[in-house]
Amino acid sequence: MKYPALLPFAEILPVLDKFDAIIDVRSPAEFAEDHIPGAINCPVLNNEERHRIGTLYKQVNAFEAKKAGALLVAKNIAHHIETLFLDKPREWAPLIYCWRGGNRSGALAHIMAKIGWPAVQLDGGYKEYRRHVNATVGKIAAQYSFQVLCGTTGSAKSRLLQVLAQQGAQVLDLEKLAEHRGSVLGNLPLQQQPSQKMFESRLWQTLRDFDPAQIVFVESESRKVGNVRIPELLIEKMRSSPCTALQLSQENRIKLLIEDYAHFIASPEALNAQLDCLVGLHGKEKIAQWHQHALSGNMEPLVAELLTEHYDPAYKRSIQRNFNQYDQAQLLELTGIDMESLESAARQLSASL
Repeated sequence: MKYPALLPFAEILPVLDKFDAIIDVRSPAEFAEDHIPGAINCPVLNNEERHRIGTLYKQVNAFEAKKAGALLVAKNIAHHIETLFLDKPREWAPLIYCWRGGNRSGALAHIMAKIGWPAVQLDGGYKEYRRHVNATVGKIAAQYSFQVLCGTTGSAKSRLLQVLAQQGAQVLDLEKLAEHRGSVLGNLPLQQQPSQKMFESRLWQTLRDFDPAQIVFVESESRKVGNVRIPELLIEKMRSSPCTALQLSQENRIKLLIEDYAHFIASPEALNAQLDCLVGLHGKEKIAQWHQHALSGNMEPLVAELLTEHYDPAYKRSIQRNFNQYDQAQLLELTGIDMESLESAARQLSASL
């Protein structure tokens, strides 16, 4: 094969995991929004440089823009080769892509091939990868058999998924992929949710690694987890799948939620700002009472009231309406939220299927 090779994603996909490096040469902003899983960012134009060259194209002409761009691209490629790749052997094989598989990735691929590395450039670039994810993520999900963990807020669904994964089960942890706990209080401290495109890339990467012969465990979720939306084919597959209903005592549910939401105990003002989102459902007087609980540190009565008056009624309305097999769900009682109890429940669940 002559290098740099320009290959479509359909040919690259079967050997995607065999490349020694996947190099995304787009700007850091483009990379942050989404990228091929496992890629590293080696921008041939950074955010400011890309904007500057784009402005030259529009306001002056393509020739002047290309001259200015060539200087920056050459400098940046030299920096990447010097700092990241000089120690790579001749057989080191990178996959290189940009937005459309054009000049940015072509420049790095050409230089690497001239050095002697078997560089491959993705034809169509990130746009072609993104088209593939859009077209296939739901279809990939449809080939699996899901077991849906149901249960009211605080019933340890997420913790049980984590233990199942540790025991070797196939787990699709949507809240982990979305970096959100899936409720009005679900924002994780100091963490920003991924973009919709990044969330779908994470889904695609996770699903493609599963074995269709084995069950995939997943938590009963709404169509949206925070700000990201679950692809339609996946949510429909989940909602038509068999269910397991977790049961945990009210005392343990309160304890679990206080542990999981410790950041709100440390910052009652942040908690109250989130509770304000519920004014339309519960009225100003009730929210004012919950504000006072938070400011006074009365977390147990606050959590108990939130469960009884908000989360549990909402859950019961939603689960019956959206999950077709919930009425036939097998029951799984958790004796506690300690690791021994969760490991026992996970083994019991796996053995029952």
